[in-house]
Amino acid sequence: MPAIFAANFQDLSPFFPWIGLAIAVFALFASLRACRRKRLIDNLPTSKTQGVFIGLVELKGTTQCEQPVVSYLAEASCVYYSFDIEESWSRLVTETESDGKGGTRTVTRRESGWTSVASRIESVPFYVQDDTGHLLVRPEGARIEAAGVFSQTCTPMNALYYGKGPAGGIIDSDHIRRFTETAIPLQAPLFIVGQARERQDMVAPEIAADPKASEYLISVRSQEQVSSGLGWQIWLFFFLGLITAPGGHLLFYLGSNQDITSTAVLFFIGEAALYLALWTVGWLVTVYNSLVELRQRVEQGWGQVDIQLKRRHDLIPNLMDTVKGYRDYEASTQQALASMRSQLSATPPGQAGDDFSSVLGQVKILKEAYPELKANENFLALEQSLSDTEQRIALARSYFNSIATFYNTRLQVVPDRFIAALGAMKPRALMEANDFERAPVEVSFAAPGAAVNNAVSSPADDSAASAAPPESPAAPGG
Repeated sequence: MPAIFAANFQDLSPFFPWIGLAIAVFALFASLRACRRKRLIDNLPTSKTQGVFIGLVELKGTTQCEQPVVSYLAEASCVYYSFDIEESWSRLVTETESDGKGGTRTVTRRESGWTSVASRIESVPFYVQDDTGHLLVRPEGARIEAAGVFSQTCTPMNALYYGKGPAGGIIDSDHIRRFTETAIPLQAPLFIVGQARERQDMVAPEIAADPKASEYLISVRSQEQVSSGLGWQIWLFFFLGLITAPGGHLLFYLGSNQDITSTAVLFFIGEAALYLALWTVGWLVTVYNSLVELRQRVEQGWGQVDIQLKRRHDLIPNLMDTVKGYRDYEASTQQALASMRSQLSATPPGQAGDDFSSVLGQVKILKEAYPELKANENFLALEQSLSDTEQRIALARSYFNSIATFYNTRLQVVPDRFIAALGAMKPRALMEANDFERAPVEVSFAAPGAAVNNAVSSPADDSAASAAPPESPAAPGG
């Protein structure tokens, strides 16, 4: 071992236990955080776009957009892009350091690195499309994992150097630039976890950032890849903490030239055992909390259904009162009114009584029996309110059934079933009514190769330099 390194190692040895403790604590929390995120992603059922209403949801589909943007470097039609232009620099640095024998010596070394000279992030709202329809996504505030679409390193001899990069340079520049860009192209497969809310312009959901949401992820990776990556993080940080918890004291003994006795070995084992115990307790708490959060999402899902059912409960009597003046004794009319009346006493899933079902069909029967109703403004307004309400019920019911089904499944698998027993968690009955329908959302998508605004020039275009992004602060000079 070189003398200088040995001296520095010995001088730092008193700090090794604290450094090891700090790394172990960081690794413990990082591992449990990755565990919490993995549980969240694994606990969310994949919803169809037609099954989304309000709450935390998981979606899979492809990217579509009415007005996409063009990425700066690859010039690809996309809904999101981020580019970075870096410039290489190097310099000689002269320093005076200890030689390990009480003296000093002068050392000259070379420093090098990369400095960002231009960058930009741009995104637009887009739709995610699956086999049932499409859903609006607002990417602002999301954790975005995009695909690499451009990567090139060049010198000023290449037109790209100044064609896309700034005209100036940085101090100590090597005159080498690295151009990289990531993007979400049109029709790219996406995996999304985010908070759904109702759109302001129509009765339809959208995915957007929510400060209360525990996750907002838009990724070109599949769910399996995202979950697997988090699984690797769990075990990577777990073993890092398990090693560094006793490792700090081990390095202290080595640096201070102390003998490692059997007592010291037992102390090392005790530190590792303590870390393992803390991690196990944290894992149990994480699993239990994830089940509680899943149960809360089920309750929130039913709450959204219940709000709209109560609203419909108030609309039905007003509709029936409007029809009173036109009522006769036709069997179809009486049956329609009886069906509407039965919904006033319908009960939630799992309780005795009539099940919830749509009454829009009965309203259509009444309109056909009494054409005069089509001119009754009060009736038409009530019918539109009822239609909007039942569309919301359709949205909320689909989400509730998806999350409740997944919750019920979780209560049956190991180890969740044993941990769920601690909280006396019980399965939830589903809302079986399937005649509530949601209205389609009409959108005209752009083709992947369609021309869009904000087009940029090619690397060979001499005028591109004037449109280059502003130069960022240069690297420190030497």
